Amino acid sequence: MNSSFQDIINSDKPVLIDFFATWCGPCQMLGPILKEVKENLGERISIIKVDVDKNQELAAMQQVRGVPTMMLFQNGKQLWRQSGVLSKEEIIQVILEKAN
Repeated sequence: MNSSFQDIINSDKPVLIDFFATWCGPCQMLGPILKEVKENLGERISIIKVDVDKNQELAAMQQVRGVPTMMLFQNGKQLWRQSGVLSKEEIIQVILEKAN
């Protein structure tokens, strides 16, 4: 998983990673919001969901302590990180501000 994670975040295109758990209520609220973000931004962004229970090593490597945790990467660099649920507008604003 780690090498493919590295490949994913090394993209020129911004990549939003959503670390979530199936048992987490706020994570379930975030799912439809991220779908709308993707509909708004289309090909300008990739959104990847990572189940922390199935990817414990990766979650530990990224120091994910709570879910949901979103991280924005571009060209292998972490541009932003936030735990909790944000609105579609807030997420889009972050992506447009932080990513080139």
